[in-house]
Amino acid sequence: MPDQDMSIPVLPSRSLPRTIAFYARLGFEGELLANGTYAILTRGALELHFFPHPALDPAECYAGAYMRVAAVDPLQAAFAPVGLPTQGIPRLEPVQDKPWGMRELALIDEDGNLVKFGQVL
Repeated sequence: MPDQDMSIPVLPSRSLPRTIAFYARLGFEGELLANGTYAILTRGALELHFFPHPALDPAECYAGAYMRVAAVDPLQAAFAPVGLPTQGIPRLEPVQDKPWGMRELALIDEDGNLVKFGQVL
């Protein structure tokens, strides 16, 4: 049990094994649980959960998560060698400083889920 409150996003996946493989390329570790009907992925203190949604259309997916991190640039450096494009699905958008005081990195996974990583400026 964590010693502090936390929030963990739960996102749809067309194929849990494929989702685990995609995020493994980005340094996440994961496993199937509940007889293969749920997945938990972690990368350090970051945690994402996934449930099966085989009929999901990635182009119409509106699910997302915001992960607040201490530093975005090391994640950008770690994700860059995977070679994700900057357009389409999946993609990795460049780091940007936002007018609301956050430095953000946006990842759109193979299922169309938007996962933003943000640090306070």
